[in-house]
Amino acid sequence: MIRFSNIFLKFDGRQVLQNISMDVPAGQTQVILGGSGCGKTTTLRLILGLLHPESGSIVINGQEIVGLTERQMASIRAQMAMVFQGAALFDSLTVRENVGYRLWEEGALDNESIEQRVAESLRFVGLEDTLDKMPAELSGGMKKRVAIARALACKPKIILYDEPTAGLDPINTHLVSELVCRLHREEHVTQIVVTHDLECAYRIADRLIMIHRGEAIFDGSVDALQASDDPRIRTFLRPEEVLAEPGCFPHKDGGVRVVPPMSEKAEQAPA
Repeated sequence: MIRFSNIFLKFDGRQVLQNISMDVPAGQTQVILGGSGCGKTTTLRLILGLLHPESGSIVINGQEIVGLTERQMASIRAQMAMVFQGAALFDSLTVRENVGYRLWEEGALDNESIEQRVAESLRFVGLEDTLDKMPAELSGGMKKRVAIARALACKPKIILYDEPTAGLDPINTHLVSELVCRLHREEHVTQIVVTHDLECAYRIADRLIMIHRGEAIFDGSVDALQASDDPRIRTFLRPEEVLAEPGCFPHKDGGVRVVPPMSEKAEQAPA
């Protein structure tokens, strides 16, 4: 279980997150939605203990992590794995070496057990035939699936995803989304997914939270999100409806403004 309670965070005097609270029950998939720069990835860094809030509480599997030292965070991070937006594979290592890297580094398992974990994880993502390939030989979608295999090989209780479908074609987007769903159904992993991809979000989420300019403006189900009449949410979900008029731009409060065409601006300019 992951619980955020009244989290506030500033960068260089600028409020990045304000009064963020959320509960993620064990085994559920929480999606975090929001525009670029709203604080979504910052939330993942807080969970990993890479950033520290000004105030508030973050509890992971019953343990408060705010105020813990790096040494104390080690046992918390050991329960987690991260799937990065760019996959973050080591270019100089084979797929086998990438997937097993953390296990070999930790040294808690013998080589045969690690090899078995690596093979099982790659089989789960449908890439068991890529063991000896280099990352440069893989497509973008295959790299993302290898990154998921690497996360899975560590048997984590929590997996964090930063834009897992970014830059992927529809087929690979479907495959990655399906893997997230399978991990939920078959492995009962707690998952937090940061994404802009609404189709993916609707498919995988048990619950969603939407952040707008550092503030949580929605926390609930997919159906409740789609039914919301909050103009900020409507603009994010259906911009083609809200911003239909040419030159139409959103205001931070959810309203809209219309910029006149260049020709009209020229006519309005003083002589």
